[in-house]
Amino acid sequence: QVQVVESGGGLVQAGGSLRLSCAASGRTFSNTAMGWFRQTPGKEREFVAAIRWSGGSTYYADSVKGRFTISRDNAKNTMFLQMNSLKPEDTAVYYCAASTSGIAMTRYTMTRYYDYWGQGTQVTVSS
Repeated sequence: QVQVVESGGGLVQAGGSLRLSCAASGRTFSNTAMGWFRQTPGKEREFVAAIRWSGGSTYYADSVKGRFTISRDNAKNTMFLQMNSLKPEDTAVYYCAASTSGIAMTRYTMTRYYDYWGQGTQVTVSS
């Protein structure tokens, strides 16, 4: 089992920045990648970014490319999401997830390939 816990959400004005963290614990050696998703009421969970644990390859949703940066600290089993130039449409609950699947980066955009999920952290961007 792997546990993942998000932190760092909050309220920020449009154009501002936030940094989310996701700490993984437990059988983390089985993780191949981790990702960030977000969800607003009444909508499906949406892919934001993913990072392969070994090698650090990354993949982003078009809506955040150039504004968000995903990174990880292998030694601390922690993943980060630096969010800059935030927009009101970025408002959502952000979820961290861990995958044990060895697949192409593009497939990490799909929730089905993630095995462990955090409880989510609220990000609110005011206009």
